[in-house]
Amino acid sequence: MATDDDTPAGPDGSELVGEFVRLFKRGQTWYANFQCEGKQHRPSLKTTSKKEARRRALQIEAELSAGRWKPTPDAATVEQAVSAYLDFLNAEDRSPRTLSKYTTIFARVAELACERRVKDLNGIDLRFIDAYRRKRSDDGIQATTKYTETMIIRQLVNFALSRDMIATDPLGGLKLKKPRRALQPCWTYEEVQRILAACPEDVRPPLTVLAETGMRFGEMAWLGWDDVDWGANLLRIQPKEGWKPKTGDQRAVPLNRVTLAVLASLPRRHQWVFPMPPTGGRSEPGRQWTEHRLLAALKRVLEELKLPGKLHTFRHTFISNAILKGTAEAVVREWVGHVDDEIIRHYTHVHSDASQAAMQRLARANQGLETSEDGRDAAGMDSAHTQHTRKEHRDETDAK
Repeated sequence: MATDDDTPAGPDGSELVGEFVRLFKRGQTWYANFQCEGKQHRPSLKTTSKKEARRRALQIEAELSAGRWKPTPDAATVEQAVSAYLDFLNAEDRSPRTLSKYTTIFARVAELACERRVKDLNGIDLRFIDAYRRKRSDDGIQATTKYTETMIIRQLVNFALSRDMIATDPLGGLKLKKPRRALQPCWTYEEVQRILAACPEDVRPPLTVLAETGMRFGEMAWLGWDDVDWGANLLRIQPKEGWKPKTGDQRAVPLNRVTLAVLASLPRRHQWVFPMPPTGGRSEPGRQWTEHRLLAALKRVLEELKLPGKLHTFRHTFISNAILKGTAEAVVREWVGHVDDEIIRHYTHVHSDASQAAMQRLARANQGLETSEDGRDAAGMDSAHTQHTRKEHRDETDAK
C-alpha cells in the first residue's frame, strides 16, 4: 500500500504541485524543480516528509507567481564570514584590543573547522559549538571566558545571517546559562596605601591616580595634559586619534587633593601625563605606559606584601570602597563610566572589618529593642516569644 511519503509515480519520478513547481525525491530528502528567469532550479526542501515538502513547494509557487522568489545563496565559507565581520568591526571603530581578541577566537574557529572538514557556515552548528567548548575546557580556560567566546561565535553567525551569507541559522536553539563571575580580589583602603608606599617612585604616580579615580588602565595611559581641566578641577576622559574609552563613553572625573598633588608634582615635558620611564632597550622619552610593564611592576610589590590582585583591582577597590562608605551609586557611575547593575554588584565587597563592625552594631541594636517595658533585660529571651507575651498582655488589658 502506497504511503504519502512514497516517491511520486510520474513518468520522470516527479509530481506537479502547482503551475510551476514539481516535487521529486533524492534519497530520503524532497526537492523542488522549476524554471525562473530562464534558469533551472532544484533547491532542497530540507524535509523527508512529503506533506511538508508540498507545503514548502506551494510557498515557492506563491513567491514565483508574485515575482518575489529569490534563489537561496550558497553559504559563505568560514573565512569569508570572518573577513567580512572583522571589516564591519573595523568600520565600527572597535578598539584594537577588541579586534585582536576577536581575531584570535576566529583563528581557533578556523582551525577547528579545518579539523572537522567544515566547508561553510552551515557546519558551524550545535555540534561544532560543543566541540569548540570541549576543546577550550581542555585548554583550562575559565567558564566565563568560554561563555564569552561562544557568544562571539554566535555574533559571527548572526552577522552572516544579516548579510545573507547563509540562509538558515545553524545555531538555532543554542541556549547557554551565563556563568557566575568569579569573585575578584579587592583591597581595603589601608592595603592600597601600603601598596603605593611600597612602589618604586617611577610607578607610584600612575598607580596612585588609578587608586584615587577608579580609571581603567587605558584611560590612564591615554591621559594627556590637555585632558586636565585645572579651572574646573576635573580630569576629562575623552576619545583621541587612535583610541577611545571603553563603550565610547566620555566623562569628567573630579580631582581630589591626592590626585591634585600627584599631577602638580609631575613635569610637563611630554604629551602624556604619565609617560613610561626609559628602559635599557628603548630609551626614547615620552612613550605611553604598556599594561604589561606596569602590571609587572605591581606584581613585584604584591608578591612582597603577599596580596592578590592586578591593575584592575584598583578600579574594583575604588568602586567598592566608594559604595561601602556611602557614595550614591549614580555618582559612582558618573565617576567611573559605564557600569551596569550586575557589574556594580560584582564590584561591591564588604570588607571583613566593616562586616564585623556592622554585625556588632546590629547585635547591640537588637539587644536594645528587646528590653522589656518594666526595664528588665530581655536579651536572653526569644524575640518572637517576647512579642507574643506582650500581645497577650495588651489583649487582656483591652478585655478588661
